[in-house]
Amino acid sequence: MRLRALRPLFCFVLAIALVGCNRLPGRGDPDVAGGARPVPASAPATAPAGTAPGSLYAEADAALARARAALAAIERGEAETARVGLASARRRLRRALEACAALPGCGLERLLAAQDALLAQQAAALTAAAPASPAADVEGDGDAGSPLLGTLPASAESVRLLRGRDLGELIEMNEPLRAALREWLTWLRPFLLDAWENYAYLRHRMWPAYAEAGLPEALLFGILAKESGGKVHAVSSAGAAGPLQFMPATGQRLGLGLREGFDTRYDPAAAARANAAYLDEQFARFNDDLALALAAYNGGEGRLGRLSAMGQRRFWDSRVQHALPRETRTYVPMVLAAAWLFLHPERYGLEFPVVDAAPASITLADALSLNELAICLGQAGNPRGWFRTLRNLNPRWEPNDRLPAGSVVEAPRAAALAYAARCTGTTVVGDLHALQDARLPGGEPAARVAQARTHVVARGETLSLIARRHGCSGVQDIARANRIAAPRYAIREGQRLVLPDCRT
Repeated sequence: MRLRALRPLFCFVLAIALVGCNRLPGRGDPDVAGGARPVPASAPATAPAGTAPGSLYAEADAALARARAALAAIERGEAETARVGLASARRRLRRALEACAALPGCGLERLLAAQDALLAQQAAALTAAAPASPAADVEGDGDAGSPLLGTLPASAESVRLLRGRDLGELIEMNEPLRAALREWLTWLRPFLLDAWENYAYLRHRMWPAYAEAGLPEALLFGILAKESGGKVHAVSSAGAAGPLQFMPATGQRLGLGLREGFDTRYDPAAAARANAAYLDEQFARFNDDLALALAAYNGGEGRLGRLSAMGQRRFWDSRVQHALPRETRTYVPMVLAAAWLFLHPERYGLEFPVVDAAPASITLADALSLNELAICLGQAGNPRGWFRTLRNLNPRWEPNDRLPAGSVVEAPRAAALAYAARCTGTTVVGDLHALQDARLPGGEPAARVAQARTHVVARGETLSLIARRHGCSGVQDIARANRIAAPRYAIREGQRLVLPDCRT
């Protein structure tokens, strides 16, 4: 079986292996739509009454055995048998993982380790099934320069292919793209490196949605780099929010919005699923034209539909280009250039750092905020410290909120190891609390900020209405906390407000 013939199976196997982690209800994860197209939100999974961890381990082992049998079918050239077997294994493993995540005392790491082992077996099976090809048949020329590419089986395929076509062939090396490459490689290079590091730590939350949708990872990185630089709590002046910058109405249409007081546009996994669903819609609308789909993401599908005659004209056509705002004309080549650099960093002397982004968690032995946790972790395992990463991986919590003992904080493995070594003990915790509770002259006490709640402005809400609903002392206090000018007290849909001195 030749390598090109195996491509659909490569993508299928990778999606099977990864989507289980993507669907796990993380502690505090919102109920959001999943899959390549938006579906109604569902409640978090719970383990059936009487379930014991041992039974879940046995179920996972059975699922992995089923998957190994399916992989053996690949070697025999029985693609359909492999597909059916892997689909069955996927369902069983996902159920076990979801139930384990919801069951106190269940060792989720044990199931994830077994899944990692299966990934290695899949890589070996797929490699053995694809005979060596002549040099002329090998596609790609330098992808090994990207540090992330060796971390998943068949990753050189998964980061490149868009609907079966090589992403490198779809990115037209024209003057706008060269100009965008110049920007990324000069004054924006530090920003691009920051985006890379942020994405590396978020990858296990965001990449599975793209893998399941059959979209290239390079495209995800390009959009993330341009939209937010990988800062999960980014908010634009227009009200777009989250790592992939959804406007409230678009996000709501794709399953994002308020869930128990949390705006799921800030959830990396939910945002990636919504982004993949939106692009899937636009590819169908614009005849799989990548540049038009990206332009629609930034400038609106209605406008692009009119200008392109529903995909009959390309994005680079002057009748389309000259009618678009400058922001959209710039956005498309900047995203494509970042994706190109993801694939070919070595061509331009670009060195993306290699980071240990293995996911883990920290169970707090004492009450600490993310701020306090970042202080005590210091720079152990990360020369620039852990504040941004902790914020990104735990988007529901404000950095000053002091989380009670027993709370579980998502963190990279290196940070979790540093916590055990540096962040426990009465003296350490007392010093951290003193730092957080200190205030500058004229500033608000940190304890007051830590007790404040937040609210995301919905359509039609006014500041006075929000104050009444949340039992706040008055409009003035909210305005002062959020630097909202009197007398209009103007707020916008999607804006996140701090609610000080409120009863609820």
